[in-house]
Amino acid sequence: RFHHFREGIGCGSPCGASWMPREIITLQVGQCGNQIGMEFWKLLCAEHGINQRGILEEYATSGDDRKDVFFYQADDEHYVPRALLIDLEPRVIHGIQSSEYADLYNPENVFISKDGGGAGNNWAKGYSSAEKVQEEIFDMIDREADGSDSLEGFVLIHSIAGGTGSGAGSYLLENINDRYPKKLIQTYSVFPLLSSETSDVVVQPYNSVLTLKRLTLNADCVVVLDNTALNRIAMDRLKLANPTFAQINSLVSTVMAASTTTLRYPGYMNNDLIGMLASLIPTPRCHFLMTGYTPLTIDHHNTTIRKTTVLDVMRRLLHTKNIMVSCSTRRGVYISILNIIQGEVDPTQVHKSLQRIRERKLAKFIKWGPASIQVALSRQSPYIQTAHKVNGLMMANHTAISQLFDRNVKQYDKLRSRNAFLENYRQEPMFSDSLDEFDNAKEVVLQLSDEYKAAETEDYIKWGLLADQEVHMPPMYPSGDRRVPS
Repeated sequence: RFHHFREGIGCGSPCGASWMPREIITLQVGQCGNQIGMEFWKLLCAEHGINQRGILEEYATSGDDRKDVFFYQADDEHYVPRALLIDLEPRVIHGIQSSEYADLYNPENVFISKDGGGAGNNWAKGYSSAEKVQEEIFDMIDREADGSDSLEGFVLIHSIAGGTGSGAGSYLLENINDRYPKKLIQTYSVFPLLSSETSDVVVQPYNSVLTLKRLTLNADCVVVLDNTALNRIAMDRLKLANPTFAQINSLVSTVMAASTTTLRYPGYMNNDLIGMLASLIPTPRCHFLMTGYTPLTIDHHNTTIRKTTVLDVMRRLLHTKNIMVSCSTRRGVYISILNIIQGEVDPTQVHKSLQRIRERKLAKFIKWGPASIQVALSRQSPYIQTAHKVNGLMMANHTAISQLFDRNVKQYDKLRSRNAFLENYRQEPMFSDSLDEFDNAKEVVLQLSDEYKAAETEDYIKWGLLADQEVHMPPMYPSGDRRVPS
């Protein structure tokens, strides 16, 4: 078993000259999605030398970065994010529209529900509200897609616990899937705080399970951003007593920006989303990724890390306490790992680090596939001062993520067994006749958890073949799954 060191060193125009931009359209949906989206665009602008109004700064005009993956240029040379801002209540989007970044976005790409009442933390209300205005939203999506030369796919930023990000987000996932079956769909999905004292949404277990069904069947890749783990990291690692939403969102945007660096600073590898995801997701349903990032900084609060050699960074990325999902990676196995290392890096150091990690057995891999940590080297933006020489992002597919799904189902069962808080759902069309959709969604999440557990065994491939003969899967599972040929 070896580690493949697959090197993606950012380089100048010789290797990028013939590279076609593969555009990505970002959909930020709901309060959480728009707050995180706002931070993401701020960071991308800073990294590419684009100011708050979308104008390229003088010092950034000779850069060989790829701005056109996430931005397009308007007639007046402004860079405009390929982003749609969608919400059923106006507060957050109005905040963006009155911020210093108000002129950055295309005003035609903003959708706020006319009645402005929001979804009241009800998945079913979010879903049916999106259905009612689907024509308006898909006009915006189609216009953005038609404006791309070679659209690669869509990125959805949302939360799974509330009403709009979960319900309207689910509706969009299903329908983008139908309308653009060949385009990739990646999501950055925020999972809720699981301690009930801190949650203000009593029905979040219902909303989460209903959304998880769509993330399982209608997305190609889900980057799991777990609020429980993000809060713990902010408190334990960054010594923030009461982390604010803004501080947590800053962590999330750092991860999002780092995960897209190889697309924006193309090198020899992972220049497009499909290349990156293909190496992380060997089997279609196990497509939920966890991330780790080091060294972390928020508002000048640093982790107490002084030294950042490649080995230090790669070793820290494997520490459970740095992983942004509240599942212990001490149990279970890695299906795949991609480390994106940014900064001043000598490739021979990467080889040595991989060897040390292998010798010390720091990462335990599946038995049925290649046991490899893949490494892509990427440049750092020359326009941002960083405190450290080397930064690292780990994107990992690990079987321990099933713990997160099991916890969600357990919380769901507590409410469902008492038939608690179902009245608001029954008022919406999907649930007016029966509550079957709840049980159907729970079944899909249980099957997903079972699949991750099966991936820990040597005969997982056999298990998969049996599953396709519907021994493991209920009949509804393959038919609605975008990655299973019909």
